[in-house]
Amino acid sequence: MICIAIANQKGGVGKTTTAINVATALAATGHRTLLIDLDPQGNASTGLGISAAARDFSSYDLMTGTCSLTEAAIPTRVPKLDIVAATQDLSGAEIEMIEMKNRTHRLAEALREGEGRWDICLIDCPPSLGLLTVNAMVAAQSLLVPLQCEFFALEGLSQLLQTVERIRGRFNPDLSIMGVALTMYDRRNRLTDQVADDVRACLGPLVFETVIPRNVRLSEAPSHGMPALLYDYRCSGSEAYMQLARELIGRLPQTDMAA
Repeated sequence: MICIAIANQKGGVGKTTTAINVATALAATGHRTLLIDLDPQGNASTGLGISAAARDFSSYDLMTGTCSLTEAAIPTRVPKLDIVAATQDLSGAEIEMIEMKNRTHRLAEALREGEGRWDICLIDCPPSLGLLTVNAMVAAQSLLVPLQCEFFALEGLSQLLQTVERIRGRFNPDLSIMGVALTMYDRRNRLTDQVADDVRACLGPLVFETVIPRNVRLSEAPSHGMPALLYDYRCSGSEAYMQLARELIGRLPQTDMAA
């Protein structure tokens, strides 16, 4: 099972929207996909139509060892896409985990059970660089970084790259950055183009060719409890996420794919 963490410590960059729609696109292309909602806000769970009442077990229970991965995984309305939902309990998990043994490897240990059942696991990280995000980076082989096309995003990116280096040095030497996805792209704004050019000049081929535009349908879809790809598959946002998923599949290590 290939594990990809979707992380950026800056909030509001389209991280959860990217997690939901890339997961849906991967499932639509035939990959058995698991999405782990590791954000206490639980927006990925809500965006896939998982009600609070349906969350018998959550990512909090998975991290604390209360349940197994099989018990926590909930099927979604998207065929081949399961989710481990998040609840408010996750807010206090970082404090509780400080006392726990192997506190940085809790998620990695829990995910071992998923080998053979899913092809790809995506982890929607919280907008911080705390213990939950560290767990995601330790469990993952690679990182997908959504980046909003604005000036402050560049400062946040350098901080994230430093954290990745520290995780490599201490816990997970195999962690790589699969790619940076430019989100909330507004062609009418000159600053958008400038930031995009700066990011490409700095990171080169790491930046995905596909850019995710600002799109009303992408914003509307979560309120209906469904991915944009189901809500309106022909809108520019949905088409961009399908294209991004194709690019991402092209960067996957083919040998790790389950039959």
